[in-house]
Amino acid sequence: MKVVLITPALNEAASIGPVLDRAMAAGYPVIVVDDGSTDGTGRIARERGATVLRHPFNLGVGAALQTGFREALLRGADAVVQVDADGQHDVSQVETLVAQLGGEVQMVIGSRFVHRPHPRTPRGLAMRTLARRASKVAGTTVTDSSSGFRAIGRPLLELFARRFPSSYLGDTFGSILLACRHGYRVAEVPALIHDRQAGVPSTSPGRAAFLVLRAIASETTSETKR
Repeated sequence: MKVVLITPALNEAASIGPVLDRAMAAGYPVIVVDDGSTDGTGRIARERGATVLRHPFNLGVGAALQTGFREALLRGADAVVQVDADGQHDVSQVETLVAQLGGEVQMVIGSRFVHRPHPRTPRGLAMRTLARRASKVAGTTVTDSSSGFRAIGRPLLELFARRFPSSYLGDTFGSILLACRHGYRVAEVPALIHDRQAGVPSTSPGRAAFLVLRAIASETTSETKR
């Protein structure tokens, strides 16, 4: 199985170098999608040996991933693994995710919450609410629907290259719903997710909570219409 890592990046010059060093040392080809960075992210990625695709301006994580999916298919990938540029995802666990792909299981999520509860914070409540909704649609327990550390195999990868949610949480929560509604199964494996190694999140906690509620409301409305 040919596995390609996809790394969307926006102004991650302070952290992307070590991430790519670990990926290259493990033998994985990496496609970095520079989503309109202004800080040299793309240059650093090229220096580390990654294939770099650049959006001329910021289009969002969903669009960046879709660009990466299309390029990975052109390069003959059987599966991709999403790995963030901020150092949160451990490349040593890529093989564990990929090993669970096969048959109807075409998406494997690295979950923080298989063996531990969600934190008792507003953010934890939002993640728990999303996970419950994703579990209902998937027909199986999903504990970490907002995790971006995941493996995706063909033919789901081909679907995502054609259609991929671009709204906030579309790359995580929304993509699970899309996959399951097309008959693909989702699985989870425990994963250690590190703290961001540098930089700041693009969305504040307050706005993130608002957008989570909006995503759930939008999904509920869509489900009612169906």
